[in-house]
Amino acid sequence: MLEATPLTEGWVLHHEGAALPAVVPGCVHTDLLGAGVIPDPFLGRAEAEVAWVGRREWVYETELRAGAGPEQSDLVFEGLDTAAEIRLDGRLLGRTRNMHRSYRFDVTGLAGRLSVRFASAYTEAEAVRGRLGERPAAYAEPYPYLRKMACSFGWDWGPTLVTAGIWRPVRLEHWSTARLARVRPLVTVHGGLGVVELRVDVERTRVEAGLSVEATVGGVRVRAGVDGTSGTVRLEVPDVRLWWPRGYGEQPLYDVELTLLYGDEVLDGWRRRVGFRDVVLDTSADAHGTGFTLVVNGERLFARGVNWIPDDVFPSRVTRARYRTRLRQAADAGVDLVRVWGGGIYESAEFYDACDELGLLVWQDFPFACAAYPEEQPLRGEVEAEARENVVRLMPHPSLVLWNGNNENLWGFRDWGWEPGLAGESWGEGYYLGVLPRVVAELDPTRPYTAGSPWSGSWEHHPNDPAHGTHHSWEVWNRTDYADYLRDVPRFVAEFGWQAPPAYATLRRALPGEELAPDSPGMLHHQKADDGNGKLARGLARHFALPDGDFDRWHYLTQVVQARAVAAGIEHWRSHWPVCAGTVVWQLNDCWPVTSWAAIDGDGREKPLYHELRRLYADRLLTLQPRPRGLVLALVNQAAGVWSGRVRLRRMSVDGTVLGEEEVAFRAAGRAVGEVPVARELVPDGAKEFLVADAGGLRAVRFPVADRDIPYPRPEFDVAVAPGGVTVTAHTLVRDLLLQADRLHPDARADRGLVTLLPGERVTIGVRGWDAVADTDAVRAALYCVQSVR
Repeated sequence: MLEATPLTEGWVLHHEGAALPAVVPGCVHTDLLGAGVIPDPFLGRAEAEVAWVGRREWVYETELRAGAGPEQSDLVFEGLDTAAEIRLDGRLLGRTRNMHRSYRFDVTGLAGRLSVRFASAYTEAEAVRGRLGERPAAYAEPYPYLRKMACSFGWDWGPTLVTAGIWRPVRLEHWSTARLARVRPLVTVHGGLGVVELRVDVERTRVEAGLSVEATVGGVRVRAGVDGTSGTVRLEVPDVRLWWPRGYGEQPLYDVELTLLYGDEVLDGWRRRVGFRDVVLDTSADAHGTGFTLVVNGERLFARGVNWIPDDVFPSRVTRARYRTRLRQAADAGVDLVRVWGGGIYESAEFYDACDELGLLVWQDFPFACAAYPEEQPLRGEVEAEARENVVRLMPHPSLVLWNGNNENLWGFRDWGWEPGLAGESWGEGYYLGVLPRVVAELDPTRPYTAGSPWSGSWEHHPNDPAHGTHHSWEVWNRTDYADYLRDVPRFVAEFGWQAPPAYATLRRALPGEELAPDSPGMLHHQKADDGNGKLARGLARHFALPDGDFDRWHYLTQVVQARAVAAGIEHWRSHWPVCAGTVVWQLNDCWPVTSWAAIDGDGREKPLYHELRRLYADRLLTLQPRPRGLVLALVNQAAGVWSGRVRLRRMSVDGTVLGEEEVAFRAAGRAVGEVPVARELVPDGAKEFLVADAGGLRAVRFPVADRDIPYPRPEFDVAVAPGGVTVTAHTLVRDLLLQADRLHPDARADRGLVTLLPGERVTIGVRGWDAVADTDAVRAALYCVQSVR
């Protein structure tokens, strides 16, 4: 039987003549940090102090002992970052230049000092650029010339921390006669019959040996012979339970076990979990353009999505528990789709395992983002090799429903001035429209592929045409007001978002001792977007008087605007289902403490946007929307059953007076949107009025003018503190009340975000991670609302 021995102990990192203890898996930065050689680059402006790390060559070493007895011993690296030379007692085993691949070296009978020497990623990438010529990119870093996580080189939300190291596990494998080199599971379902077809490739030391494979799933067992170096086992499982996205059904998973046999001798084994489901991407043309709708088990979905970036700029630090926590947060917010963005990595198995269990659909980008990528060798061969390996590696996961060729590169070629400058040079089109779809079609025909995001389906339309395929909506954040989301109805919004700073406790930890201001040195360093603070200020000024000199007010209001901006887009687009078939918010998470578009900040704290997503992505949503014929109440019903009842509509004055009221019956079919016209006499008129709609425990509120023009009353409310929560009772209108629980204690978390109270209403805000004391003044200081920050 194949024996695998992890090589995690005894590694050292050489630095300035010293052998520092090294953690494997890990990277140079984390080892230097652990040894006290460098400061934490996440704190203050220390990122700049450690820039030299990415410019140096680094060597890891350990002792490798020879295995006793087996015919074959292999040294297996699951991930090397990135340009490495591997030697054993001075003997060259091989060279690597791809972070996204694994590597296997024959070390049969060998032993001695194992050395892994990493060239600077800059040195390697700049050498390739020198040979192939300059290509345009969104950032002035050489990330398109090396198969490495692009955001290591910095992004508009991430630090420039160019890593090197043994970032995924390494092991010794000892085996005899044969081993399983690759198992490719094709999982399909036909009616109630589940089919698992296992395509098996083996590596042999004995050509003459008669081999067989035996597989089991769901109580079915099948044995088949191996012809040379390949074989196929087909298992048919009757009456299988379907795997569904969260909110549509359960997520049953089936254990698949495959054994490689030589007679009755077990040589190797392979175990995975699969789910039976069918997925189709409907891109058919219709009266509105070209659709982009995911269909799972015959059910058409409005995808409630978030974009995922690496959860740490040092990915080896992301544990199974951390993946589970972050993805659990996504599921709890109503998310049912996670897009793994193309400037990051193919995530580790723990990520996809969690998505399988939580019912989170995964849209997987191939790692290409915001640049023209050369297609010449050696890059072309590396791209195909990594795609082949990772497509097969991720195939067992039912959560994976879509392969995507790249992020914004087709759009960039057409719209960002690349085309004339390239003058015919390669830029990646051959990958997205050639290599990658060919690999997916050959290896994983059970899943759809799309060439890019955004992409209209062909060059017949602009790549970012909202009427065709996927659309990225960035003009609003970059140049206009979030009300402009209502100007169009894209078929699928794969990226849009609005910035806000992280939680207060996150800032305090990241910027120790700094007097916080929007433009203080540390705040500016932790703002990576081009003119990010300017865009924040302009977005704020359209709705509120700028709170000059008051950081706490600025901090609260920018978070309010972030939540409202995303709400404006999602409410509008969901109300136009099925023309619009999904929104994927940029972004769920951060990789360090930073002002960004994230709903969960770099320390894992939820911003108000996160809690707003829970409302926006719930199965049922009330929203007041303008239509050509007038204002309507849209009742978005993504649940399977009919939603019906009566809605109470109230036209109110900001002083609490009810100016008009009506109760109306409504009905929204399952997986559909119902509409109730708002009577003209109930439509608010002027700065002193607003409209409230209540139905089924849900509420929609519409103010017709910007907050800065509304004569809000001075807020009056009572506060009661009890173990586990805070109760607020309003005596006036209290708009967008927020308890910033981390101001009470860095570990404290509130269970809700922004809430608007009418006079006489109360809300209890649950708080965990905080031993409540009857310090009402401290709680009041942590409570904010729109009126209190004008």
